[in-house]
Amino acid sequence: MQDPRWLQLSEDEINEFLGRGGTGVISFATDPDEPPVSIPVSYGYSADVKRFYYRLSIPQDSRKEDLVDNPVSFVTHDETDTGWRSVVATGRLSDTADAPYESTEIQGMWGIQIPIVDVFERPPREMTFRYFSLDPDEITGRKEVRTDA
Repeated sequence: MQDPRWLQLSEDEINEFLGRGGTGVISFATDPDEPPVSIPVSYGYSADVKRFYYRLSIPQDSRKEDLVDNPVSFVTHDETDTGWRSVVATGRLSDTADAPYESTEIQGMWGIQIPIVDVFERPPREMTFRYFSLDPDEITGRKEVRTDA
């Protein structure tokens, strides 16, 4: 029988796990009496600048428009040959539309890969997307360590 335990991921392990991108869930803070708004997203990650990148669909009159300035948490996880791994990052999103070309924010985008996931009611080419980055206030990772009981 397996006795699962977890350990913190090192910075190198976090960078390796995140790679250049993948999928996860981003949660936006709301009023204290309301649950957070959580949505599945694809992301890109630049280990060079320790920054996440997101391509978010924000339709006209969408609630997301009101939430993008709120604090966020982002979670990604996966099952590996040696057990599960997960990373949690917190902070605030920055809209990359007005960032200068020379900025760390924009330069970090060159080495990432945001997977294109089609989960929309309309074809993606008909959707409006905006790009955001997350320079995390905190980033932590865990991994499962399996031991025999």
